[in-house]
Amino acid sequence: MKIHRSIVVGLGLFLGAGVSLAELKLPSIFGSHMVLQRDHANPVWGKADPGAKVFVVIDGKTKTTEADKKGNWKLKLDPMKVGEPRKMVVESGSDRIQYDDVLVGEVWICSGQSNMQWPVSNSNDAAIESLTANYPNIRLISVPQVGTQEEQWDFKGEWQACNPETVKSFSGVGYFFGRTLHQALNVPIGLVDNAWGGSAAEAWVKRDLMEADPVFDDLMERWEQTEKTYNWEKVQVDYKKSLEKWKENAAKARKEGKRVPNQPRAPRNPLTGQHRPGNLYAGVLKPTIGYGIRGAIWYQGESNSGRAYQYRHLFSKMIQHWRDEWKQGDFPFYWVQLADFRNEVDQPQDSAWAELREAQTMTMDKLKNTGEAVIIRLGEGRDIHPRNKQDVGKRLARWALAKDYGIEIPYQSPRYKSMEKKGNKIVVTFDHVGSTLYTFDVNEPIGFTIAGADKKFVNAKARLIGKDKVEVWSDEVKDPASVRYAWADNPICNLQTREGLFVTPFRTDDWDGVTKNVTK
Repeated sequence: MKIHRSIVVGLGLFLGAGVSLAELKLPSIFGSHMVLQRDHANPVWGKADPGAKVFVVIDGKTKTTEADKKGNWKLKLDPMKVGEPRKMVVESGSDRIQYDDVLVGEVWICSGQSNMQWPVSNSNDAAIESLTANYPNIRLISVPQVGTQEEQWDFKGEWQACNPETVKSFSGVGYFFGRTLHQALNVPIGLVDNAWGGSAAEAWVKRDLMEADPVFDDLMERWEQTEKTYNWEKVQVDYKKSLEKWKENAAKARKEGKRVPNQPRAPRNPLTGQHRPGNLYAGVLKPTIGYGIRGAIWYQGESNSGRAYQYRHLFSKMIQHWRDEWKQGDFPFYWVQLADFRNEVDQPQDSAWAELREAQTMTMDKLKNTGEAVIIRLGEGRDIHPRNKQDVGKRLARWALAKDYGIEIPYQSPRYKSMEKKGNKIVVTFDHVGSTLYTFDVNEPIGFTIAGADKKFVNAKARLIGKDKVEVWSDEVKDPASVRYAWADNPICNLQTREGLFVTPFRTDDWDGVTKNVTK
């Protein structure tokens, strides 16, 4: 790549002044094989000697800035179109960094907890999916799991082209989402995976924002107490003692032909883990904030299900916080509603998971450019990690293709709109029904319950009316007040659109739930 003569002369004069330059550095989110967001003024930042001039050359254009007193610098590239692979050169003084095979396309953040982290190698048809993952224009990068209160500037990672080997350890949901976009749009796709299994939503929010919000007073008080009293060194010493004792007992049991006792579980330090408020914002998210993206996809909520009412506020707060930090407007943010999990039950019950799903759905009404992929029948009762990540990725991709890329495709699951009481029956009307509502497997809608003012729900009968209505009743409830659908950890339900999008679980009442007053 040629660099303008004026730049070279400028660099020579600067060096000739006898100034001692620090090493030029950029965080690992920039590198060879990266994808830059098309049609976007992509920020580029790094470190150099205080006051040093920095030059970034790409696509035949040069951008210049100057490092501040602390050596930090930042500039923005001119928007670029999809095209051939480019080189990007960054220079300051005698230091020169060159990134090769840089693509311009669509960039998405893939975040959340274990169901987003879940790799292709553990998803359905893993062998076939890996074998056929020959997509050199899909680029992947993963952020390591670092839990800390200290904001990180960089991380250990690098961009890689998608192939049968690199795809195996990458997020299944992220890959299947990105592959669908790539196949539909025929443009390069960049995927940034920063998911951490078991993470709580509050860990993804900056600590001082949590402390300033009275909604989280109880939660923060609990954590402050933990921070004051937790002794990691003592916990490790105690664990080693218990492990040695176990070894003795295990050896004795084997010698006597008895059952070997369970080995004590190694402790985890909550202060460096994925639950402490602010830990993942500082350790995982911060090093990538500002990188040019189209949007984010998210699969999380399991760890917050016991505090579902609190999640109503927390989730929207987190999304808005990310947008404020990124300074890229209200970028698209699409999430996966919790799947069905645990044992099926044949009678209506309260459900923290149903309340968490409800909190997720409510977020669409609070923030624009958001969307929810409903996967209520894709779960596995015995495993919190359903293997069918392909359909999850596709459901998320529907939102992006329709909302962000202008493709006419069904994308939103039907949602409860209104109810009308007619004698001992309630007629429920839905929005977003596609061509029509449809029942899978059998003719009758399954999954509805009904209750009177006594709030005692019973299983209900139901029938479709037209394309967007369901009539619900039970001979046990003469004066109905509320209807619920798929309101359980693992509901038995079958209502969807003709196009195959599952109806969003809902309730017509706002009666207090089991997580109403759970705040920590």
